[in-house]
Amino acid sequence: MQQAKFYKKLDNNEVECFLCSHNCIIKNGRRGVCKARENKNGTLYSLVYGKIAAANIDPIEKKPLFHFLPGSVSFSIATSGCNFQCSFCQNMDISQINHSKQNSGGQGKQTNPEEIVNLALKYKCSSISYTYTEPTVYFEFASDIAAMAQEKGVKNIFVTNGYMSKSCLEALIPWLDGVNIDLKSFNPLFYKKICKADIEPVKNSLKFMKKNGIILEVTTLLIPTINDSEQEIKSIAHFIAKNLGKDTPWHINRFYPTYNLSHIPPTSGKSLYTAKDIGESAGLEYIYIGNFPGNNSENTVCPACKKTLIQRQGSNIIKNLIKTGKCPYCEKKIYGLF
Repeated sequence: MQQAKFYKKLDNNEVECFLCSHNCIIKNGRRGVCKARENKNGTLYSLVYGKIAAANIDPIEKKPLFHFLPGSVSFSIATSGCNFQCSFCQNMDISQINHSKQNSGGQGKQTNPEEIVNLALKYKCSSISYTYTEPTVYFEFASDIAAMAQEKGVKNIFVTNGYMSKSCLEALIPWLDGVNIDLKSFNPLFYKKICKADIEPVKNSLKFMKKNGIILEVTTLLIPTINDSEQEIKSIAHFIAKNLGKDTPWHINRFYPTYNLSHIPPTSGKSLYTAKDIGESAGLEYIYIGNFPGNNSENTVCPACKKTLIQRQGSNIIKNLIKTGKCPYCEKKIYGLF
């Protein structure tokens, strides 16, 4: 086990963890909400350091990141555990780990930061993505990998729910290059009921990332009858436009029945396109529809001259005309890293 960061000792061998915005007060022998950190006699430990629960080589577009080295591949890893308990989690087998005392707190193959970086280099990955579960809960492992990756010229990416504490956010700045944050809803009750969390820290993380120059993309999974009202979609679109900038890419993803929401039907094409129209009315320049094969909203179009600059088919790049970060037709600067 690795001693955790971002905590302070309290009386009676209790500790306060301030890695994320839950700010768990953890009694001796107990774990925080994420179940990935445990208090042992007044010292907080990460139970998942080096325990890889998933590892894959993914197209960067799968994160989804459409404005971060398009066409490249990313070495994608996760440990078990999450600080959310989303009813629609697609990776619940590793994110919602066994809460029993018998469980060591982590599952997966034991490895180390150097091995992860070497694998990324071996498979010619331009980046390492901390993804699948919530990377915040394995911050100690991710930060050690990231420092080595940065020295080797490999970029670092978080795919996250955005529930970091301010201290954690500040610690990410030196080495985090790109991030996709889920803005799951704009309704505080949704976050309370569906995710067992609060919305305000997520909004703060979004603003912090954009302000500090990290390439930011936002994803909203549109769930029928849960978060797909036109008013809520308008609220999300206007928040992005006003607080993050109209150049911030927004991914509107189709929901499929899963986990505790298996009774909810898939999102209709009509709802997805309505959401896209609402985003365009708010002035957003880059809106993408995901998890909906064959749709015509996967391409990157210049917001100025309306020419198609990147043509996609799912996660595959068919054509990419952006070579210098500008539109080759009108010289409009395109947001992102190219």
